[in-house]
This record gives sequence, structure tokens and C-alpha cells, in this order.
Amino acid sequence: MLGGMAKRSPQAPLSAAQRRTLAGAFGFTRLIVELGVLSSFAFSLALFVAAIAQAYVTIRAAMGRLGEAETTKTLIIAAVEQADTLLVGVALLIISFGLQALFVGRLQNVPAWLHIRSFDDLKQKLIGIVVVALAVNFFSVALEWKGGADILAYGASLAAVILAVGAYSVILSRQDAGRSHPPAPHADPNAELPAAEQA
Repeated sequence: MLGGMAKRSPQAPLSAAQRRTLAGAFGFTRLIVELGVLSSFAFSLALFVAAIAQAYVTIRAAMGRLGEAETTKTLIIAAVEQADTLLVGVALLIISFGLQALFVGRLQNVPAWLHIRSFDDLKQKLIGIVVVALAVNFFSVALEWKGGADILAYGASLAAVILAVGAYSVILSRQDAGRSHPPAPHADPNAELPAAEQA
């Protein structure tokens, strides 16, 4: 060791007051995350209720005009828009469950596909819903299309986003596969063969 380097003193253990401060800070962080979980769940619930109410209003208004072509088109557009709303609600629900599992504690009695083990797992689940939501959104815009080239630019921008998200999903999948299946150790060529093989 160099003579000019000062010796490091051993780190002193934390006092009781410091431990209480750290525990309080961690508890406050968990409280903030829990508020985020509740707000995400509230938004998800509100979107589900709004989709149900909108479906009721639309169907009730169309009951007297069933069989007309315009009514059918209106119902199709409303159904696609409701699917888009429900997908966003599901994404918010997954975010709520994921933050709860990662920061507070895993929820019980939930489907296996909602079990979140890491941030990569949470992102992987959200990516699929985002891609489907973008496709549904483009479908709803295409149903209301009146002509013109503006839809081509909109479709191209959505396609670029979907390709970028898909590429990111592939990268995440390969990273998860590499972590779950580590490479097997290489055999030592200088290792001695068993006696049966030597014979």
C-alpha cells in the first residue's frame, strides 16, 4: 500500500435514530407508490365504467333504427372505440398490479398472467396491449375515413411505432431468455476420459 494513502476508517454502524429515519423514508416511498397504485386503479375503473355507460347510451339510441346501414356503421365505430377504451383500462390495471407487486407486495387470488416479477416483466405485458390498442385505434380512424391521403401518414406513423415497440419487445425477450437459461460451461479438453472410454 502506498505510504501517502490514508487508511480508511471502518464504517460506523447506523445509530437507532438513523435507522428510524431510513425506515420512515422507505415507508413514505411505499406510501407514494401505493397512492400511484390506487390512482391507476381508479382511472382503470373509471374507463371501464365509462365504456359500459357509452355502450348503453349508443345501443339505446340505435334500438329504434336497427337495420339501417348508417346505424350499423355507427355501432361498429362505437364498438371499436369501446375496445380501445377497455384496452387502455386494462393497461392501467396491469400498471396498478405491477407497481403493487414490485414495491408493496404481491396480490393474492389474481390470474397467473398478472403476476409481475420485475420491471422487464411489467414492460413486456404492457407492450402487447399498447400494440393492440394502436391497431384498434387505427381501425376506428379508418372506419370514419372520408378520403384523402392524411390517413396514410397516420398509418405510417403508427406502423413505425409498432415496429419500434416490437423490436424492443424482442430485445427484452432475448435478455430474459439469457438470464433464465445461462450458457452451459465448456468442457475441458484436457480433462481425463473415463476408464471405459480409455479402454
